[in-house]
Amino acid sequence: MVEPKIPLPPFAALRAFHAAAARGRFRDAAEALGVTESAISHQVRRLEDFLRVALFDRSGSGVRLTAAGRRYLDQIDPAIRQIQAATEALLQPGGRTVVRVTAPPSLAASWLIPQLGAFERAHPDIELQLVATTRVLDLRRDQVDLAIRHGKGAWPGIEAGFLLEETALPVAAPGYLELASGEDPQAALRRVRLIVNTLNPDEWEEWARARGLVPPDLSGALELESAEQVLQVAEGGHGLALGRRPVVDDRLARGSLVAPFGAGDPTGAAHYLCRAAGAAPTTAARRVERWLHGLAGTT
Repeated sequence: MVEPKIPLPPFAALRAFHAAAARGRFRDAAEALGVTESAISHQVRRLEDFLRVALFDRSGSGVRLTAAGRRYLDQIDPAIRQIQAATEALLQPGGRTVVRVTAPPSLAASWLIPQLGAFERAHPDIELQLVATTRVLDLRRDQVDLAIRHGKGAWPGIEAGFLLEETALPVAAPGYLELASGEDPQAALRRVRLIVNTLNPDEWEEWARARGLVPPDLSGALELESAEQVLQVAEGGHGLALGRRPVVDDRLARGSLVAPFGAGDPTGAAHYLCRAAGAAPTTAARRVERWLHGLAGTT
């Protein structure tokens, strides 16, 4: 094999630079790679000497990428990730490739996890690692291939594509709220106990205004701290909750919850399938993307 005219930089130096650039601190890079902070600093200096350019600005209390460092990271990051994916594929039993996906716990539990068995049967060569968390992860730093995020589709450093529309609708246990023929929805809201998700305290007001109603009085509402808790308490017959589709779809299909006011209304937010901007997805990650879009009907 003919050696390249321009020699490749030392891989240890590349790995140290990539870890430090992705995490923003030499200390965090050292912890991730299991070496000392001084070793990271030495390897980064070694790479800078090789390239004859400063990759980090060390003038402040910490370090930050120079313009040259940012360009270099953007160019080598896909190659580093491909090396990681190829290595994982060989190390996994049967040569399976790992794809890490993060999603909100409520969506993961109700929409994604029930489909994992079908995914594994259809894609036996891919190991799908699901990270269900409410934290907004740094996709590069945490080495996450794909993220399902809730919002309006705009996040710094992220490429986002529409996945699932979100609608909101009041839900309750069967028999909890029986609407009389022609009953005023405003009156119906006054005779039940409402359940409020304190992580989204304005949702009842937003739903009421979308329906042309006066926002309900929440002074006696039952307050809980997560969507899952809200739905569980509603299932127990303890009040009227505001559910969000598709998270609540499984419970509606099973009949453990019903929607006394009928179909939902768009919330203005949605679920988006995201990856780090500029990161070249692996072949396996693209297959997972297509599968997720197929589930959502957005292929």
